[in-house]
Amino acid sequence: MPKIVDHSERKLEIAEATWRVVKQKGIKGVSVRNIAQESGLSPGALRHYFPDQEQLLVFVMQVVKDRVSARIQQVYQMELPPVRKVLSILLEMVPTDEERRTEMEVWFEFTFHMKKTNPDAFDSQHDGIYQGMVRLLAYLEREGKMRESLDLDLEAERLYAVLDGLALHMLLDRARLDSRRARQVLEQHLASICR
Repeated sequence: MPKIVDHSERKLEIAEATWRVVKQKGIKGVSVRNIAQESGLSPGALRHYFPDQEQLLVFVMQVVKDRVSARIQQVYQMELPPVRKVLSILLEMVPTDEERRTEMEVWFEFTFHMKKTNPDAFDSQHDGIYQGMVRLLAYLEREGKMRESLDLDLEAERLYAVLDGLALHMLLDRARLDSRRARQVLEQHLASICR
């Protein structure tokens, strides 16, 4: 009897194998041969799911985005005070543990690669982070938590810059900027814009 293959599950396995290759060898190590070897598939089977590297990279980036979005949605559904809820959501977007660190490494590697090799395939608005910052600040404003007379567009840019800076520095210097310190930075930033 032929083995029934769950194609969605197989694609996720390939995505995770790709993450491992990126962690071990960087974006330059993302080849059909390396990913096939890491996933335990033949190169032909890998090409069945992803005929070219660009399709694989776009899929892997979407998997990262979907996982982060699912965690954020879980936090959003929690009964938390508004500022604490926003802080918890922001902490889902920085590498506070190994899972998030791997996602962030993959995300940065792929983003830089796609921007260099095919800028039309992946624009800067694709990740949804800036729009997320806008929504978080609008939520705080609706809840009456934002300080008066702030420029929300400027504050969204500032929060986006803080978040990106934290994520990058947490990847580059884990000993100096750990998850506890990142939390303090975000708490301080939110205190500067909230009542």
